[in-house]
Amino acid sequence: MGMTSFDPKALATGKLHSYLLSAVAPRPIAFASTIDEDGNSNLSPFSFFNVFSANPPIMIFSPARRVRDNTVKHTLINAEATKEVVINVVNYDLVHQMSLSSTEYDKGVNEFEKAGLTMLKSDLVKPFRVAESPVQFECKVNEIVKLGTEGGAGNLIICEIVKFHISKDVLDENGAINQEKLDLVSRAGGSYYSRANKGFFEIPKPLSTLGIGVDALPDHVKNSMILTGNDLGMLANVEVLPSQESVEAFIEDVGGKYPNIKNATHREKHKLAQNYLSFGDVDSALKIVLS
Repeated sequence: MGMTSFDPKALATGKLHSYLLSAVAPRPIAFASTIDEDGNSNLSPFSFFNVFSANPPIMIFSPARRVRDNTVKHTLINAEATKEVVINVVNYDLVHQMSLSSTEYDKGVNEFEKAGLTMLKSDLVKPFRVAESPVQFECKVNEIVKLGTEGGAGNLIICEIVKFHISKDVLDENGAINQEKLDLVSRAGGSYYSRANKGFFEIPKPLSTLGIGVDALPDHVKNSMILTGNDLGMLANVEVLPSQESVEAFIEDVGGKYPNIKNATHREKHKLAQNYLSFGDVDSALKIVLS
């Protein structure tokens, strides 16, 4: 077969980065929780990640310097300052919330709140755990290895596990992890993810203009008994909520298809919105839950 060959030094960093992310896949996701010196929580996912040792128990993840402007992520700054991190695994039930948390919110903004995830106090370290994650590793940072100074350079955060927590829901009768119940997701190139036993699926990248976050949704939506965490993550990845006028116009427009929609309960509207979300129609779903 024919091959196309490349010299990494001859490629723009962004192009090389794209090839690497697409070729080395799927990759596990470290959902890293840190805390800054002022006590502000930060939560961000990283797919340059794996486990490398059992004795001592060591995980390494790498927040790379941003390619576009050579800035560093809050996670790296916090890990350097406090030498503690919690690595949470990502299963399918929280993948949209995880994606929303990767939005580049300003320093001091709590991604737990933006993503609609629950802060769970750790036992031995200061950063909080993600309560919804089925496995959570409390870690101390042993060392940070900086691989370069230019955009795209990685920073290996070498973490030693000091305590970890596993949901009983994913354990079998022998106390071992059941991979199918765990239902992990992994990262691939572009907008692709992979789900255990299900294969590839896509999630649109979070808005560069910043999603409003789950905390900006009405209470009846945030506290819905129908809408899942993934549903909330999709609804919150918009720049602004639709105007009341556009909501009313949409409800009038779909009145022929759903004649009872104006008098529907929140529960009924949430079920209908969930149907629209299953087709990726976030705009319509938002207008239904806001009507």
